[in-house]
Amino acid sequence: MDKRALLDRLAANGDERLLLGRVWDKYEQCRRRNIPVVTGFLSPAEQELVRRLMGALDVREGWLLWGGYDTAQRRQAHFLPDWQTEPDFEAVAALRATFYEPNSLTHRDVLGSLMGLGVTRESVGDILVAEQSVDVLVTEPVRRFLLDSWDSAGRVRLKVQPIGPTELQVPEEKVKLLRDTVSSLRLDSVLSVGFSLSRSKAAEAVTSGKVQVNWTDWQKPDRQVVQGDVLTLRGLGKCVLEEVGNQTKKGRVFITVKRYL
Repeated sequence: MDKRALLDRLAANGDERLLLGRVWDKYEQCRRRNIPVVTGFLSPAEQELVRRLMGALDVREGWLLWGGYDTAQRRQAHFLPDWQTEPDFEAVAALRATFYEPNSLTHRDVLGSLMGLGVTRESVGDILVAEQSVDVLVTEPVRRFLLDSWDSAGRVRLKVQPIGPTELQVPEEKVKLLRDTVSSLRLDSVLSVGFSLSRSKAAEAVTSGKVQVNWTDWQKPDRQVVQGDVLTLRGLGKCVLEEVGNQTKKGRVFITVKRYL
């Protein structure tokens, strides 16, 4: 398979091409040396690119995405040798930073503090902020560095300690189920239900480049979506087409959309 041609087909820009090239190199390293190989942490959009790459290579087994817990947003791609059936769970390490004043830190505060220490984004997974603590998923080398070097985020003093994966404090996801009927499973129709918008406002959001389907930009309102598709709208968040039901007597389709709050 022509590597250059495939990367050109899958990537929309230079950054995506560079990412896919690096992931492909990781996969080939695993196959060539028969050793486990792990990428850095990937955003949901980057994960979707990796899925497309592995699909194009017809690789169905021997790799998976893992971020430290089942519902993690940021995940590493793990490529497994033929003698390994599960990922190296120690590739994802965790630590907890506690602080005195309740609700004094946000996700942005914590991420900015880590970047200020020179930690790269691909070395950091999910950041789970609680009332008086924050759990951070990182690579093991970064955890060792932070245990020695991270003592504050802005003006907030931190006490940092290592924790195991079973100790993570994962916030409960707040969702709302929305049930309605639509004339068709067009993107703008489902988007209007998920975000309580008029059909015209939803279509405008799509054509203006504010909408992604499964973490990929999409600017055609008439695109057909299917059950399980993830729709994101810049500034308003994310929803999932949870269920597609039967049709009404007038031909409209029952749908259930899960809106993340």
